[in-house]
Amino acid sequence: MVNTRRNHGWIVWLTFAIGLLLSVSPLPQFMEVLRPLWLALLLAFWCLNVPAKVGMTTAWILGLAEDVLYGTLLGQNALILSLTTFLVLSLQQRMRMFPMWQQSLVIFVVLGVMQLVQLWLSALTGNRQPTLALVLPAVTSALLWPWVSYGLRGLRRRFNIH
Repeated sequence: MVNTRRNHGWIVWLTFAIGLLLSVSPLPQFMEVLRPLWLALLLAFWCLNVPAKVGMTTAWILGLAEDVLYGTLLGQNALILSLTTFLVLSLQQRMRMFPMWQQSLVIFVVLGVMQLVQLWLSALTGNRQPTLALVLPAVTSALLWPWVSYGLRGLRRRFNIH
């Protein structure tokens, strides 16, 4: 018997490619501090909805790609995205039952932890002066979570990704 169901896993990777492009796209200087964490948002959504396809390995690969794009220490973003994926996967069953505003709060906490680890690693390597303004992208990302989630949920239903 021939399996006629198509595997649309390429759409997940296309969203990650778009997330990588959005994370390096130019913004005005005053908005740079508020840049959403696009890759972390996309990774959180796909980990919540298709954990069999998107997990720690995907996070590590995307983190290495982000390291190459940003020119940071190789493995720094890979470690941070893997930590984010671990936190989202450990909270997956609870988060799927939460209303959208509670999901946004959890995403804020997870991405805030991610940014604090980023701040710590940057301070250790001497690349950046420690400042808590680094947590502002977590706020922006949490505010964008409902729109990202609804948009990707529609894409997931349209292409029957599971």
